[in-house]
Amino acid sequence: GNIIGSGIFISPKGVLEHAGSVGLALVIWVLGGGVAALGSLCYAELGVTIPKSGGDYSYVTEIFGGLAGFLLLWSAVLIMYPTSLAVIALTFSNYVLQPVFPNCIPPYNASRILSMVCLLLLTWVNSSSVRWATRIQDIFTAGKLLALTLIIIVGFIQIFKGNYKELTPSNAFNFWMTPSVGHLALAFLQGSFAFSGWNFLNYVTEELVDPRRNLPRAIFISIPLVTFVYTFTNIAYFTAMSPQELLSSNAVAVTFGEKLLGYFSWVMPVSVALSTFGGINGYLFTSSRLCFSGAREGHLPSLLAMIHVKNCTPIPALLLCCLATLIIMLVGDTYTLINYVSFINYLCYGVTIIGLIVLRWRKPKIFRPIKVNLLIPITYLAFWAFLLIFSLYSEPVVCGVGLIIILTGVPVFFLGVYWRNKPKCVNRLIGK
Repeated sequence: GNIIGSGIFISPKGVLEHAGSVGLALVIWVLGGGVAALGSLCYAELGVTIPKSGGDYSYVTEIFGGLAGFLLLWSAVLIMYPTSLAVIALTFSNYVLQPVFPNCIPPYNASRILSMVCLLLLTWVNSSSVRWATRIQDIFTAGKLLALTLIIIVGFIQIFKGNYKELTPSNAFNFWMTPSVGHLALAFLQGSFAFSGWNFLNYVTEELVDPRRNLPRAIFISIPLVTFVYTFTNIAYFTAMSPQELLSSNAVAVTFGEKLLGYFSWVMPVSVALSTFGGINGYLFTSSRLCFSGAREGHLPSLLAMIHVKNCTPIPALLLCCLATLIIMLVGDTYTLINYVSFINYLCYGVTIIGLIVLRWRKPKIFRPIKVNLLIPITYLAFWAFLLIFSLYSEPVVCGVGLIIILTGVPVFFLGVYWRNKPKCVNRLIGK
């Protein structure tokens, strides 16, 4: 439920653009699922060896200390969650506005304003009632499942009718450009955005029943299933559209519906809008709890650990997430934002999995209910290094700005967390 969100409705365009052919794009989708599976297995070992909720933040803090944990929390609060929220909100507005502007890209200002209104509305809902927030999540989950099921079924019908010209080997691997290694890295980054969320189960390890059995079981069921759904959704897209049509579309699922569903084409934008609306709600709910958790540990201002007396909601944390998202929403276009958040995501994943190897070296005799073969983290880290190096080479500005923002957390950590004996006037100001 966390993995499948807006990514599958927007990432296909970015993956295809950098892959240079239909066949290579499909290969990247399958490999993306494989890499997510490797990372999930490593997180399964960490999750039962360090049985704390909080995911990456808890593991990195435990293994590398407070500064490393704080920087991961800092990047999540300032970059990963707000950027993901911004991308999902912009996707929501694009799909809602696409029927209104069928022959052109929706105006920049209209898209941003609708995204902001949606974000503010859901921030208000999450601030007002936990029950309403969870009900919205339950109801709108059906939207994305309806959209993907419909796309895959219609795709199979097209294949049975013989409409698979773009999927034949001769056409699928007919490159209109020769992708460089840097292009391949960016294609993986675009695809990895759609798979993000595979580590979210580790945020609630303490609440899992029998994590030794159920954590790997969840991985073995969910990752192959999501990979299957994503791959066949992309196959379905190519039964209705040429690569050029897909690249020129600002809302791929809407274009797919217009071509194949006729009178019922309205179902696609409505389903995707429902999916992304629920996605915004879910990310707001999760990110505010991470802020709350960090503040409770003393890594963020204590204000962010406060909850409303009557509503029992973390309103200060929600307002911070909302404000950070509104700022990032004005930074650039959707696909630049995806590169931005995917790079930082992978940086954090890699550091966490390096922590697994460090923990094996430091504490070889610690009880590990799950112990993966060492080749699994090494293989993941080899891919991780390839992705980051060539992403830095291809998009130095996007990656560089992300690294700079992470490093701005160093002085904040030493001034706000490490420096205990602050002057009384500073403590009084923070207290107020």
